[in-house]
Amino acid sequence: MADLPHSLAAFIVAEIRRARGAAGMTQESFGRGAGFSASHVSAVESETRALTMDFIKGADRALKNNGLFERMVAKLGAPSWFLPWLDAERTATQLRCFQPNLVPGLLQTDAYARAVIRCNETLSEDEVEKRLAHRIDRQAILTKANAPHVVAVIAEAVLRRAGTDFRDIMAGQIKQLTTLAEQPNINVHLLPDEVSMHVGLTGPFSLARLPEHKWVAEMENQLGGVVIDRDEDVDTLMSRWEMVRSEALPRRQSIELMKDVVTSWT
Repeated sequence: MADLPHSLAAFIVAEIRRARGAAGMTQESFGRGAGFSASHVSAVESETRALTMDFIKGADRALKNNGLFERMVAKLGAPSWFLPWLDAERTATQLRCFQPNLVPGLLQTDAYARAVIRCNETLSEDEVEKRLAHRIDRQAILTKANAPHVVAVIAEAVLRRAGTDFRDIMAGQIKQLTTLAEQPNINVHLLPDEVSMHVGLTGPFSLARLPEHKWVAEMENQLGGVVIDRDEDVDTLMSRWEMVRSEALPRRQSIELMKDVVTSWT
């Protein structure tokens, strides 16, 4: 269940199953109300098929509970704006990500991700660990059967942002990036520091190509983020992706530069 941390997904499934039983609904009648076949309902309830936001919303419709399960997931799992992107990310055949400030979440090590999450000083240690578990769970899509083809463009400055107290974490992160970049379904490209002005300076964004060949996008900011599916807006981001990708180094040169960054610290 890649959309949510496994323990949370299992909990939500159990609660949906319990509510269905309490309402006296069979899997077939529940499925009719939710917009899914009885076999689909059975597969989700037996945890052989992923729990998705479409299924959660369908469960809320079937049970007429005023969006209870969607609110529960938003409260316990991830920000509500982010949930549609998790659906897209889980099912995507291709993923494109541009990051001028951080290593993308899908490529982060535990230590790097924990350090990034801890930048929010309002979070308790338990909240930090929950968010970390959620982020690491998402990375399962990189090694699943029929994994998406992932292309990430990362600014070189991201890798060089490593004071002496952070250097060991960054070295471990770069080592993981080079390992991932050797995988056949993952390309990592560095945007070199000498490219001082480019269209990506306005901020990070990601794109996902869904099985039905439609692209969607997401952009994050200080207050949260937004998932974008309007064709005109997606086209704009696709054009900007091509611009930043064209400025980045080829795959092999990027790997060599990553290794050079670590070597320069020793």
